[in-house]
Order: sequence, then C-alpha cells, then structure tokens
Amino acid sequence: MTENATEKLEDAAAAPGPALQVAPSPHAFDLALTTRRLMLDVLLALVPPAAMAVALFGWRAVLVVSVTTASCLAAEQVLMRLRGVPATLGDLSAAVTGVILGLTLPATCPWWVAMIAGFVGIGIGKTVFGSLGQNVFNPAMVGRAFVMISFSKFLGAPAYQVADAAGILSQATPLTAAREASAALPGLYPMFLGTVNGSLGETSALACLLGGAFLCVRRTASWEVPAGLIAAVVLLSGLTQLVVTPAAIAAVPALRLTVLEHLTGGALLFGAFYIATDPVTSPITARGKAIFGAGVGAFVWLIRSFSGYPEGVMFAVLLMNALVPLINRWTVPVPVGGPVPAHR
Repeated sequence: MTENATEKLEDAAAAPGPALQVAPSPHAFDLALTTRRLMLDVLLALVPPAAMAVALFGWRAVLVVSVTTASCLAAEQVLMRLRGVPATLGDLSAAVTGVILGLTLPATCPWWVAMIAGFVGIGIGKTVFGSLGQNVFNPAMVGRAFVMISFSKFLGAPAYQVADAAGILSQATPLTAAREASAALPGLYPMFLGTVNGSLGETSALACLLGGAFLCVRRTASWEVPAGLIAAVVLLSGLTQLVVTPAAIAAVPALRLTVLEHLTGGALLFGAFYIATDPVTSPITARGKAIFGAGVGAFVWLIRSFSGYPEGVMFAVLLMNALVPLINRWTVPVPVGGPVPAHR
C-alpha cells in the first residue's frame, strides 16, 4: 500500500461519522408486532368458543369468565405494585390469561373458586417468575391445576342443563362417558358442533377450529405446535384402534375412543390452539415447537386412557412446559456456514 493510500485511510478513520452499532439478531422486525397486538388477536380468536359457551350455558358462562378475568387483572395490579414495578395491564396479557382460564372451567364452578384460580394463575404462575416473558409454566393452567386439585368436587363438570334443538337434555361429558363401559358416547356431529356438556370453551370443536385458524393465519400462534399435538393423538389413538381387543376395552373403557372422538371430545382442540401455543412457555425453534406439541399430544392420550382423570390437556401442557428449556437446548439451529469448529 502506498503512503498516499495509507494517509487516506487514516483520515477516513479519524473523520466523524455514525458509530457502528453491534447487536444480536433479528436485525429486521415489525414495530407493529407488539405484545398488545398479539394478545388482542388471541382475544378475538376466543370469541367463537366464548360465544358458544354463552349460547349453551347462558349467564353462568358470563359469570365464570368475568370473575376469572377480573381476578387476573386485580392480581396483576396488586402484585406488580407490591414488587414496586409498573403494572402491565395495558398489554392485555392478564386479560388473555383470565379469559382462557375461565373457558377451561365448567359452568357450575362457584365464583369464589374461579376467583382463587385467577389469583393463583397470575401470582404463582406468572409474577413469582418475574412477570410476562419470564414464567416457565402456563399461568392459566397453573391456576386451573391448583383449583382442580384443591376443589375437585366443584370442577368435575357434573351433568348440566344443555339446550339444543331437541329441547333440554342432561348428560355427562363425552370423556367422562368414555370411562364407563356401559355409557353411550355422544355422536360426532354434536361434539363437533358443541351441543354437549363440558368445560365452557371445550364443547365445540368447530368454534375452536375457527379461532385456531385465525391465530395461525395471523401468525400469532405457531402452527407447528397444534400440528404436532394433533398428529401425536391421531397416531396413538389410531394405532390403539388397530390393536385393541374387546378384553382390553372391558378393562380400560377409555381405549374405545376413536381418533375423531379424541379430537372432537374434550379440550384437545382448545388446548392445541389457545394453551399449548403460548409463546412464552413453548419452544422458540420450529423443530422444538413440533416436538413440544407432539409431547403434549402423547401425554394427553396417555392421561385420557390410563389415568384417573378423564381429561389430560392441563397436566400434559404443564409437564411439557417443564421440558421446554431442554427442548430449546436440543434444537439449537445450525448457524449459517455450518457449526463453529472446535478449538484444539
């Protein structure tokens, strides 16, 4: 390099100019993609199952969801003040937790049990970890699990008056009926449409599919999670139908559930689209999300078939939440240019 060129380089380095900014990826992002917008999308997607709940259970559905939502908002406000940090009610995350939590409860849930579920979900499931973005477990499922274990006699979804075109009928939930060898299961069409008993948000497979499709199209929810979950349930229940014997069904009546009955009965679709897709408590890589969803689906099938609980979505999600750090570690993507060579 000539002396003249060297002088020019030195002058360019000494000239004032914009500082070089170094930061991790992503380097391109959408400023409109805020937490509030994501949570608003979830609230809009919850309209179909919530509307179906009100159509079936009337004012009881409004009461339960209102109490869980109000208690979650109150818990967020109080606990954040106690921590000495500003409340984050404006991002709508506490409202989403409250609505999802309310829709996982039966219409017969007492108001005070719903209130306790909201406070526990926000307090133990979220605030103790440092609030939004730092919690390990899904807050709505933490609240649901607490009241399910503590007040199980109020959350068994007993037979409730359900109105349909034929009049008023009283029935057990599909998954409860499946555990009794002598009980007849509802038809697939009532379970798909939603004219069956169950927790508020789980009765209608159609409503859950409509809201879930909205979330996936808007990319608010990662499609890999529900796809992995549904695929695991379809595979396991399909294989069961191929190998199960009448003697096995007599011993374990829940094994008689077909693939479509697994998908349309209970909270599987509600959990697949609204609960398991929580971005904070699910993996961050595409492969990890598919593994997470498949794990949730496998646990759902296992709990439904062999445990003392007719439904398994809540426990399946919480179990897989605990494995998310390991899944993230196992599915670290290879950087561009290949893995970094090991130093010798």
